[in-house]
Amino acid sequence: MSSVPLDAERWDRQRAREAFARFSRLRAHPEEDAGPDKSGETEYERLRGELVVAHLNLARYLAVKFANRGEALDDLIQVATVGLLKAIDRFDLDRGVEFTTYATPTIIGEIKRYFRDKGWAVKVPRRLQELNLAVNRAIEKLNVKLGHSPTVADLAEYLGTSEEDVLEAQELGQAYNLLSLDTELNGEGDKKAQTLADYVGQNDPALALLEDRANLERAFEVLSGRERVILYLRFYESVSQTEIAKRLNVSQMHVSRLQQKALEKLRHVLQE
Repeated sequence: MSSVPLDAERWDRQRAREAFARFSRLRAHPEEDAGPDKSGETEYERLRGELVVAHLNLARYLAVKFANRGEALDDLIQVATVGLLKAIDRFDLDRGVEFTTYATPTIIGEIKRYFRDKGWAVKVPRRLQELNLAVNRAIEKLNVKLGHSPTVADLAEYLGTSEEDVLEAQELGQAYNLLSLDTELNGEGDKKAQTLADYVGQNDPALALLEDRANLERAFEVLSGRERVILYLRFYESVSQTEIAKRLNVSQMHVSRLQQKALEKLRHVLQE
């Protein structure tokens, strides 16, 4: 592994794969770890830390998608980082997918779980949260079956639990903050208020392009300064080759050759 600080260089796919391969190897065969270095870290711990730092931008990107929903962004980033750690510890190269593709649903799941748990106004044991849901379902079923509202005894018998637990689950259930789909989630500076319903069942097109954008940024590093300028003007600003030639004080044919050469470089890097 390189000793250059992670914030001083960009990780490409190959380096990430090599890091994960070694990390997985040490996870399966801890006896191969040489032990703590001068900083007190083992190779396994150092690799884990490097992989976390290298993919923190993914965690932050996904956390921002859930901002302006009543929780501080810093808290959401911390939760997303927990999801990132879980993804790193569970990732298997043999799956044949990129890490970012594998990690994204894990991180999003961790954030959604955080919102679900934060919906309770007080700290409620998971057992009682689940019992509360079971009681609510049982009430609906027994209403139909019995023809009247079930008693606490009816619910306890149906669920195979005690009447005390049923009562406690019902009381604590009132501590749950249910959000209406009409709840406004607008952030500061938004022109039009958005509601929770605006986010339900929607795919984020930017998320699907996340990995492509990262790969394109990596590919651009192989271009010269002039090649980058030409591609930016041509494809981002829609400037004609003739106008670019005037700005760079070269011939239009020279611009065409440089553009073609730059595209070939990008194609070669992206196909690796």
